[in-house]
Amino acid sequence: MTSSISRGAGRPRSRGKMNNAFNPEAAASLPPAEQRMIARRERLLGPAYRLFYDKPLHIVRGRGCRLWDADGNEILDAYNNVVSVGHAHPRVVEAVHEQMQTLCTHTRYLHAGALDYAEQLLDTMGGRAGDGHAMFTCTGSEANDLALRIARHHTGRRGVIVTSEAYHGNSAATAEFSPSLGDNSPLGTWVRRVPTPDSYRVPRAELTAWFSEHVRRQIRELERHGEGLAALVVDSMFTSDGIYVDPTELLAPVAEIVREAGGLFVADEVQCGFARSGEHTWGFQRHGIDPDIVTLGKPMGNGYPVAGIAVASEVVERFGHDMRYFNTFGGNTVAVAAAQATLDVIRDEGLAENANRTGAVLREGIEDLSKRFEQIGDVRGAGLYIGVEIVSDRAARTADGGEAARIVNGLREHGVLISATGAPGNVLKIRPPLVFSAADADRLLSALGDVLAA
Repeated sequence: MTSSISRGAGRPRSRGKMNNAFNPEAAASLPPAEQRMIARRERLLGPAYRLFYDKPLHIVRGRGCRLWDADGNEILDAYNNVVSVGHAHPRVVEAVHEQMQTLCTHTRYLHAGALDYAEQLLDTMGGRAGDGHAMFTCTGSEANDLALRIARHHTGRRGVIVTSEAYHGNSAATAEFSPSLGDNSPLGTWVRRVPTPDSYRVPRAELTAWFSEHVRRQIRELERHGEGLAALVVDSMFTSDGIYVDPTELLAPVAEIVREAGGLFVADEVQCGFARSGEHTWGFQRHGIDPDIVTLGKPMGNGYPVAGIAVASEVVERFGHDMRYFNTFGGNTVAVAAAQATLDVIRDEGLAENANRTGAVLREGIEDLSKRFEQIGDVRGAGLYIGVEIVSDRAARTADGGEAARIVNGLREHGVLISATGAPGNVLKIRPPLVFSAADADRLLSALGDVLAA
């Protein structure tokens, strides 16, 4: 067994930061079968992997917004947007099965599926990226990595600006501009952070000017250190920062500031895209902005690993001339079949409208709970992306990560899954599949009321 003591440090290594993580030291309190599985997992997969919840889940089956554990208990999934159109959606399963038994090969052969999908995907975006090109990867991390390469090649600069708790991936490059990975994960010397646009604590009338000035300041810092600005990369719903969806006039002035400095505006839609906001297909569309590059990921194939970017033609032109880009699995025939079926389901089942409708039910229900429970400081969100700020002092707006963790784990005991986000881990993160129904919302609200009352 390797020692947990850092050489020369004289103290245990701290584990990498993750909200809602299982503490392995608590394994002794679990049933023997689960203890054995956790020990086997640590032996075979190593120490970098993390489990969710104080009592980890052993999930064996899923359908729609339901999961079932190894004991047959039914669980309501109000967290996973990877399966954006619901676990095991039959149309996606059928499309993947049919294509897998027909042909699975890469994009160096002609195949109409990738072209049809790219055309339909770009049509949902409008603007410069929508009039540009689609490029396919396997993961959102790869998509953001590719966006960075293109931005640097186009601008001749290296610097990147992100928000203070952003997460943009786990590749070597994207981890260096993903501060939410924690202090043990070093940021690149070419990275600058701007504060979270905290609409709960910064007066709304001041927020846009305040945020814009922080971006200007960091651009000057990059220029002073000889890096210059290649790109500002931003998730327009500020997911890892704590889910801040308003004001929607926040980002348009920032996009102009970035372009005046010679940089690109990269909209990271990995978590907030594909109709999640209910109002538009893409989060950036809520802000009325026209990104240079849009990056896509998690919900694109409903669990199948497919991702990509949409990029303005002039931005990628020189990169495409000077470089080769190829990804053996990115955009392969099966990946495209999964992505096409997912896009079709979002359209045919009216899932943007459902996100709008059901999200409103959830937010109104949590607002009602806030009248009874002082722990709820703020309720914010759009569509089926909701953040609930948990505080210890409502007047002082003091973040309470401990209480948020209690609520998350209390809901898990009631058979409802959510998580937490934000730097202190105090914002409840409610992000169910887009097929979440009004009845599902009622179940979540009932369970949340019981947990708050406890």
